[in-house]
Parts: sequence; structure tokens; C-alpha cells
Amino acid sequence: MRTRPFLTLAAAVAALTLPAIAPASAAGGAVLTTGGADGTPVAVGDVLAAQLASGTSATLYSSATGTSGVSCTASTFAATVTDNPAAPGTATESVTGHTFDSGSCTSNVVGVLGVSGITVDNLPYTATVDSGGTLTVTPAGGSTIQTTVKLRTLLGSVTCVYRAAALTGKADNADSSIAFTNQQFTKVSGSSLCFSNGYFTAKYAPVTDAGAPVHVN
Repeated sequence: MRTRPFLTLAAAVAALTLPAIAPASAAGGAVLTTGGADGTPVAVGDVLAAQLASGTSATLYSSATGTSGVSCTASTFAATVTDNPAAPGTATESVTGHTFDSGSCTSNVVGVLGVSGITVDNLPYTATVDSGGTLTVTPAGGSTIQTTVKLRTLLGSVTCVYRAAALTGKADNADSSIAFTNQQFTKVSGSSLCFSNGYFTAKYAPVTDAGAPVHVN
């Protein structure tokens, strides 16, 4: 089974990609902890990881309200914590991996037979999560968040490239999740079978540090 990096979906692409969980009322301690609001601070250098929430899919649709595009049921991300200050504050991470299993991806675009790969380009990305649970993913200076989608079509292989300046998500302590909703990408290259805009939606849960759910304070 092949695995390709995706958006952030850092990506996403892969990513793809991304920190942990949402707001808590407790002050003091670190922004990111395990074991709840009063738990152990996540150490700088620790790697946070997650896969798609059970029973959900990551989608890249042609419109914010439509259902035409690409859908995948298997995706993971990895992000290294680079700063975890006292709460309230903003933790910082480096998104180093965001993958999608191309075997889990399908497309309902007319003329498209299947998905051969989705890649999150230009990694690593920087991800920040604040005490309010807002997650922001940005590329390195002078770069962009970029996702490459390869489709199998009636006319052969088609490559679609999409870019975004940044992505915004939301963390939630209820299930240690992060969610992206209708994050817009713009097509920069590809045939007419590549829709002009891609709207990325995905929920990852639980976000963990060495298997322990991560809490945002």
C-alpha cells in the first residue's frame, strides 16, 4: 500500500499539516500538556501525531458547498514541537509529514477514473496553536503551501497543483482533535479536469504525544 505526503494538508498539505487540541480555562502550566489541563507539559522536540478521526474522510472539493472532487479515508500527520510556553500563550510546531494513502482515495469528477497520488509539497510548514484553540499553518518565507494531486483519467495521467497562503484550523479538547473546514486552495497548473479551486476539509483525532492525548490550555 503506497503512502504519499498530502496537505496541510501539510499536507497538508499534509498534510496537509499540525498541533493539538483546543481551549481550556486553566491558567498556568504549558499551552500543550498530556493528561489534561493540569498534566505534563509536552517537551520541545516531542513529535505529535494523528490520523483521521474514526469514520471520517479528508476531502478536497471543487466548492465549499459541493461534493465533487477527491476524498480519502486514510491520512496521518507528524509535527515536532519547537516551543511550548506557559499558558495562556502560543505553542509552535514544525509540520514535517502529512501523508495520504492513495489506495484510500477516490474521485467522483466526471472523466476521472481514480487517484494515483496526493503530495504535500514545500514541507516543513510552521504550525501555531494558541490557548483559544486556533491553529494556523504557514509555509517558510518566500514559499507557499502546495498540494499536488495526480489523477487517472480517460485521457491518461493528469497532474493538478494547488496552492494556499496559509491554513486555519480549530483544536478541541473534547476529543483531542484538530479540524480544518473548507480551507481554500487555488489551482496553479493542470488540465480542465482539475477544478479551479480546491476546498480542504478534514478532522484528525486524537492528536497524541507518544500515545498520550494532547490538551491545549
